[in-house]
Amino acid sequence: MTDAVKVMVVDDHPMWRDAVARDLAENGYEVVATAGDGPQAVRRAKATAPDVLVLDLNLPGLPGAAVCKEVVADNPALRVLVLSASGEHADVLEAVKSGATGYLVKSASTGELLDAVRRTAAGDPVFTPGLAGLVLGEYRRLAADPAPAAAEDDKTPRLTDREKEVLRLVAKGLSYKQIAERLVISHRTVQNHVQNTLGKLQLHNRVELVRYAIERGLDDA
Repeated sequence: MTDAVKVMVVDDHPMWRDAVARDLAENGYEVVATAGDGPQAVRRAKATAPDVLVLDLNLPGLPGAAVCKEVVADNPALRVLVLSASGEHADVLEAVKSGATGYLVKSASTGELLDAVRRTAAGDPVFTPGLAGLVLGEYRRLAADPAPAAAEDDKTPRLTDREKEVLRLVAKGLSYKQIAERLVISHRTVQNHVQNTLGKLQLHNRVELVRYAIERGLDDA
């Protein structure tokens, strides 16, 4: 694998952490760091700048959701894949609202984990089956709440027609791969449109982008 994806693994169970790191390394990923508690995870993520953070939620010192929020705020390009023993809806939603790109339960197979890390690195949302609908429903609920952003005015950034089209499909819950196939463009082009849109709107991650789109009714367009 050229330009190996840099991954960091955070889990408070040493055997599990080592096993995940080993599986990733054996399959071409560059494991740049591991950590066993929240504060250590934040320090090492900032020091090593991984592409993907594989993160457990139940951590000593600082909860996984708080770790996620801090590292994503520090590096908005970082993708976080939560790998947790919990499939509880509250945990999933908290992780997503903290900036996680995906959520996988620990009962997943090694193959499912490797695929999830690959897709997370590409920017696609990855969720254990049954959770994707829950997350999209939460996006809609969030959009119904009053947004903290300033009211729109003439200074609202102008998006190109293609950027609006991509944004509309993101709001509908499509993965970047599905959007690329729908619009007959490359996966990389979809990523570029999303990054450009994030920059123009001064948003930090896909969660904020979907909320922005749903607030404006783009998911129903």
